[in-house]
Amino acid sequence: MWMDTKTEAVEASRSRSSLSQRVWNALLLCTGDMEHLDKYMKDKFIVLQLVVCCLRGVTRVTLANNPLSGALILAALYWASPWQGLLGTLGVLASTLTAVIIGQDSAEISGGLHGFNSMLVSLLMGVFSSAGDWYWWLLLPICLGSAASVFLYSGLSSVLDRWDLPVAVFPFNIIIVLYLLCTGPDHPYFPHHPAIPAGVLNPNDTTLVAVELIRGIPLGVGQIFACAAVGPSLIILGAILLYSPLLAIHALLGSAIGTLAGLSMVVRHDSLYSGLSGFNGALGCMAVGGLFFTFSWRTHLFAITSAFLSAYADIALSKLLGSVGLPACSWAATLIATLMLLLTGSLAAYRIPIGQVMAPEQNLQSRSQWDAGNTAERESTDV
Repeated sequence: MWMDTKTEAVEASRSRSSLSQRVWNALLLCTGDMEHLDKYMKDKFIVLQLVVCCLRGVTRVTLANNPLSGALILAALYWASPWQGLLGTLGVLASTLTAVIIGQDSAEISGGLHGFNSMLVSLLMGVFSSAGDWYWWLLLPICLGSAASVFLYSGLSSVLDRWDLPVAVFPFNIIIVLYLLCTGPDHPYFPHHPAIPAGVLNPNDTTLVAVELIRGIPLGVGQIFACAAVGPSLIILGAILLYSPLLAIHALLGSAIGTLAGLSMVVRHDSLYSGLSGFNGALGCMAVGGLFFTFSWRTHLFAITSAFLSAYADIALSKLLGSVGLPACSWAATLIATLMLLLTGSLAAYRIPIGQVMAPEQNLQSRSQWDAGNTAERESTDV
């Protein structure tokens, strides 16, 4: 009888172990780039394929490439503001359909590369609009701006590909600045709020609230999507974590560095509390910290440097462009990351070709396998 009980306990333990292993394997399938999903979707309805493409476009804003992460981010945006969620959905859908109609590369479309710029264009048009929520006339410039992002992306890629550089969010930054310049705060149909520069702190307001300052760090990740609510920002951070823990760590680290840079430049407290001081630092840190460079202690320090430079450049640009009522958007992180990718020297050895960029953990694994292969080849040559 004792033996029977022991056997049952062993079998129960094995069953629990097998179940936990299956659950773990299922979770692993939901992380990274989810390339297996693309193979599965090849013979499915075109509508389902379009949904996956659009979700990849949503998550590309955070330099990730995971449709489940895209679904989480979209849910977070709808939670923060249903109107903003609708605008973002319409923007990424309009640009993806435009790319299909004009015959853009199918791999780029399926990878969401024609969706993320339009996502940002539509969100920023909604944020800066002074006509309020549910102003349906705004859908017209959103559709036109989203379609224009496809043409700009295609044109810029033919130039930047020569230096193996990503187009990144250059189209978004260009379109939103042109839109705001064309309309203006007093436009009868598409009025918008003038951007307020980071500015220097009012001498009479020097007391910092530590809780609000710490709260601004995760908000810096949410501000990548122009989201200033804590709950949705945490979901967005969780979506990045699902794609890559390394990328999520660098997002938080970069946002904290951006906040520190804002403190050192004595910017307005609302910029620190709302996360506006942190999002460029987060983008700059993520771009270098394992995505376009293989992760190592050198590239980690390089990512921290990139975050500081992006944050300080954002403060300078926000003051410059704010003087004419324009936002700095993500010009700082985009320009700094592009310059970092052009660097030569020992760090260039860690650079990953644009066509081979995957999740940081996969980049690291590929690098290890490549180094192991080279070592084996050298040893065989020596023998």
